[in-house]
Amino acid sequence: MDARHAIPSPSASQAAMSESNRSHILDYLFRHGVSSRAEIAQVLALTPAAITKITARLIDAGIIRETGDIEGRKKRRSIGLSLANDTIHVIGVKFARSIVQIAVFDLAGTQLSLQTLPPVTERTIRTTLDQIRTGIQHLLDEDRHIIAVGMAVPGPYLRDVGRTAVVSSMEGWRKVNFLHEFAQRFRVPVFVEQDARAGALAHYLFDRTNTCEYLAYYLIGEGLGLGVIEHGRLIDGALGAATEIGHVSIDVHGRPCECGNVGCLERYCSAVAIHQEILTRGLVAGADTMNHEEACLALFAAADDGDRKAQELVQEVGRYVGYGCVTIFNMFNPRRIVIGDIVSQAGPRLLRAVREVVNERAIPELNDATAISLSELSTDSAVSGGTAIAITHFLEHPSTFFDVPS
Repeated sequence: MDARHAIPSPSASQAAMSESNRSHILDYLFRHGVSSRAEIAQVLALTPAAITKITARLIDAGIIRETGDIEGRKKRRSIGLSLANDTIHVIGVKFARSIVQIAVFDLAGTQLSLQTLPPVTERTIRTTLDQIRTGIQHLLDEDRHIIAVGMAVPGPYLRDVGRTAVVSSMEGWRKVNFLHEFAQRFRVPVFVEQDARAGALAHYLFDRTNTCEYLAYYLIGEGLGLGVIEHGRLIDGALGAATEIGHVSIDVHGRPCECGNVGCLERYCSAVAIHQEILTRGLVAGADTMNHEEACLALFAAADDGDRKAQELVQEVGRYVGYGCVTIFNMFNPRRIVIGDIVSQAGPRLLRAVREVVNERAIPELNDATAISLSELSTDSAVSGGTAIAITHFLEHPSTFFDVPS
């Protein structure tokens, strides 16, 4: 028989079913907090006996714990269950051209530590990789509760190959194969995802105000990226390079881009592009000695202080960001677009310019049905996104991380 059409053995089918049930229970506790066995059984359509058996093994594995009495159905007292958030930790790593950060979070998404490495240049990429390995190993040595590492890297990220196809303004990163560099280096598994998709996961998991299954995270930092969640799942594409809005052309006769196209959106509203405009227009004193984020923040501060020329550039940038939002409307039709990273720190002034463009150019029905906001996560979305990648894998495949009998 062709192995591709082989019938799974009963033991394999049972193991897959057990893992699926564990995953559903963990996902429910992650999203709803302390819950009773009876509540979980009812929601997941499992028998009380099955829930008792599965949760007992999850408790023995140290993944969940009993929390004491809670009020259950019909005012009856029940024993609550919760995830062991404080004893399950993950590392999140953000790669953003010149910026690399390493953080530790607990399972609830609470940041426990954050380290920013020295600024990266083309000449120091290899040194930075060594620093990352050393930093992660130190954290693993110090914290036995860490179960995984999640990395958020610039896109378009070729997931099966392990490298990024284009990194505008710092092409040296294209030579880095993240899987070869990190996948087998540590005692815990390492997961790698495009930074904007990681950011979308962070908002989906950690933004407790979010109830949206159709979410787009619009990353505007040193590069531009987009992560889209539909029905609670990321849109990846065949190679893992879907939703690359930064390389959508908004001007067929526009500025050349290192991807080979012209007029790419990120050539007009990324932090790199804004920094160049600041220098060209002479808007910020000392901008030539600043990094991209510092120059952008200085521009935004000048605009808030009433500098008319600074306000004009922020307005211009906001309009370009708005063109991207219209494209997101038409291509993906999300319910919510969250704008994050460096450029989102321009604040309400930027958002007003974005909405002006959307009101002018978007299909009215799509405009009426889509909320646009600035990210309110307490931690950088790509850093927490690296964490979200690892946590998602944990929730979906807990036996990969813990010894849980079927």
